[in-house]
Amino acid sequence: MKAMKAMKRSAWRGALVAMAGGIAFHPLAAAEPIMGRWVTGEKDAVVGIAKCGKALCGRIEKFLILPKGGSDQRDVNNSDPAKRTRKLLGTAILYGLTAEEGLWRGQVYDPKSGRTYTSEVRRKDAQTLEVKGCFGPLCQTQVWKKAS
Repeated sequence: MKAMKAMKRSAWRGALVAMAGGIAFHPLAAAEPIMGRWVTGEKDAVVGIAKCGKALCGRIEKFLILPKGGSDQRDVNNSDPAKRTRKLLGTAILYGLTAEEGLWRGQVYDPKSGRTYTSEVRRKDAQTLEVKGCFGPLCQTQVWKKAS
């Protein structure tokens, strides 16, 4: 009888350890990877999302619709006068993105307005990202598609 109880306890411990190990390796709310090249919701640029230090960032790689200044367009609307002469091509518009609760949180910069917003990026499927920018309780979401 004692041997049977010990075996049951041992089996339970083994099952708990296995479940805990499974949870550690397969988090329930892991953020889906978002790295790659994406066409913005307005279909005016391609943004490449990649590692930038400990976080991810998204840089403008290509204009699909040329802005007024052409491919040499500068960041003229930036609220920081020191940044108004930098080229938009290569500028990070998503930055500080870290995985949290099934999505990526960070900042999004809108070069058209010169404003920065808090951001949430979520992978909807293999071909689609939802990119949300918020200023306080006001948010706007764009759907970005995988670039070919």
